[in-house]
Amino acid sequence: MDRRERFLTLNETFSFSFISGRTNTLMRPVIADEFDPPYVVVEPPAQSVPFIFNVPHAGAVYPASFLAESRLDAMALRRSEDAFVDELFAEVPSLGAPLMTARFPRAYLDLNREPYELDSRMFDGRLPAFANTRSMRVAGGLGTIPRIVADGQEIYRSRLPVEEALHRIEWLYKPYHRALRQLLRRTGGTFGHAILIDCHSMPSSSVSREDGAKADIVLGDRYGTSCAVLLIDLVEAALRGRGYTVVRNKPYAGGFITEHYGEPALGRHALQVEINRAIYMDERGLQKKAGFAPLASDLMETFSQVIGELSGELTPRQIAAE
Repeated sequence: MDRRERFLTLNETFSFSFISGRTNTLMRPVIADEFDPPYVVVEPPAQSVPFIFNVPHAGAVYPASFLAESRLDAMALRRSEDAFVDELFAEVPSLGAPLMTARFPRAYLDLNREPYELDSRMFDGRLPAFANTRSMRVAGGLGTIPRIVADGQEIYRSRLPVEEALHRIEWLYKPYHRALRQLLRRTGGTFGHAILIDCHSMPSSSVSREDGAKADIVLGDRYGTSCAVLLIDLVEAALRGRGYTVVRNKPYAGGFITEHYGEPALGRHALQVEINRAIYMDERGLQKKAGFAPLASDLMETFSQVIGELSGELTPRQIAAE
């Protein structure tokens, strides 16, 4: 039995499709002692559009050693996931774009951080001198190796060996970002520009607007710096046209991925999409709701429309100049 077969038979009560990249739809996590591979890229038969869709926080494969180290139960850990977001975007390869998804959970390692954004209080041993130990995200407990889950509970029973943090970064973080960079380079080389859509979900409690209403979707472009204005304008208009309440950059302007890969002047555009979880799932029980299928359909229609409008109106030189 090879490693992939070993993983797939670890728990027969779970449903996991390696081919589609979809994670399980049950409340309990998949448990494994290794990741092979740490991410899944679902390619269209031929990439026909300059878009790449990325889902860094939907992973639901939990190392048994991580569960043993944690003071929290599996359900508490899973509430940090962007649960089912990979499935909401599962059909984007039919639009001609690749879809990349992490398999490991955000609570274990957060890909939307700098590679060494680490809290020295969490580890036994000395961190490398180049580690960023003073960022706001580290102070809040949400560095590359998170100290807390989304609702503020401490994850670990005791300090971790510093070697463990460095191992996760080498084993998971760097290969993921290396593969994402390769997708962006390939796409830019083929089409003259590359558009990264970074796909996330957000707790319903975090998305009240100033007027007290709930935002359905928050689009983040780092306050106009990570992508062409035309791109966010088109996505917002398409979503509003389907009845969604959309806001920009508040409270989520985009994290490391959007900031790091969004360089419009160089023809690389990154837009973060945050979806209110209450639209499509039970946030406490981590179960899909009836709104899941309509939302998935609307997202595919939205990006099909945006892709058509961009390809019909813009050359690579024009989108870089917007």
